[in-house]
Amino acid sequence: MKLHIQNETSRLRAVILGTAESNGPTPTIEEAYDPKSVQHIKAGTYPKEADMIKEMEAVADVLKKYDVEVYRPEIIKDYNQIFARDIAFVIDDKIVKANVLPDRDREIDAIEHVWSKIPKENRLRLPEECHIEGGDVMPWNDYIFIGTYSGEDYADYITARTNMDAVIAIQELFPHKTVKSFELRKSNTDPKENALHLDCCFQPIGKDKAILHKNGFLVESEYNWLLDFFGKENVFEITKDEMYSMYSNIFSISEDVIISERNFTRLNTWLRENGFTVEEVPYAEIAKQEGLLRCSTMPLIRD
Repeated sequence: MKLHIQNETSRLRAVILGTAESNGPTPTIEEAYDPKSVQHIKAGTYPKEADMIKEMEAVADVLKKYDVEVYRPEIIKDYNQIFARDIAFVIDDKIVKANVLPDRDREIDAIEHVWSKIPKENRLRLPEECHIEGGDVMPWNDYIFIGTYSGEDYADYITARTNMDAVIAIQELFPHKTVKSFELRKSNTDPKENALHLDCCFQPIGKDKAILHKNGFLVESEYNWLLDFFGKENVFEITKDEMYSMYSNIFSISEDVIISERNFTRLNTWLRENGFTVEEVPYAEIAKQEGLLRCSTMPLIRD
């Protein structure tokens, strides 16, 4: 398989879509990885497997409608495999295995049937001290945008997933690209104050537009850099509640076609007004785990 990913929006040809099958019982509060899941576990509203399977199949149907080759992970019994984005990511023709939370290590084994199709020299693993998840990594042509957290209290945050060691390693692996890192706001307890990954508060769309949430960024000048880079007139700014609902975590099939959650009325209206075709799907149950459409897809080949 010849991988090819330069950015977030070129025409998609092949993708790994996670699976909600055999997702296991509702986790305990201690087992949850993020504050939004904890909120729903406490409230008794944690998503049911059957509902999540339905939501993911709706996405699979849209991808097939656009002739995208869709790979799925092998099913591991009673194991959460929804968020395929976190476990690996593709830049250029290389796939990088992410160093995820230890509890999630088995997820990479479930995509061995894809991993093994890629030439060995294009399969990369970072050193152990590099923590990184695909939700924090965004190739954007000559740039690689990476969400990180470099506070001394990094180890105290289960929500801090990508460290500066990884940012440096990615720059060394892709010296021809400009790696730009962004400090993200982290909270173990309040999902409205927590940008779990960069794609929870930012995503480029089309050729020159972006969705942004200011409070997700710890350093205002880094947020302003993105605002200037895309141009204020090209940015859809989302509120704290919209960030919580995962408005920035939609998924581009091409520069013109976007898969979005059907309840994102304000965003979907804006997208259509700006010339995008919006494929609406139900994804509100999966959103309860602090992840959405970008989180559950891992692109392999774009034009």
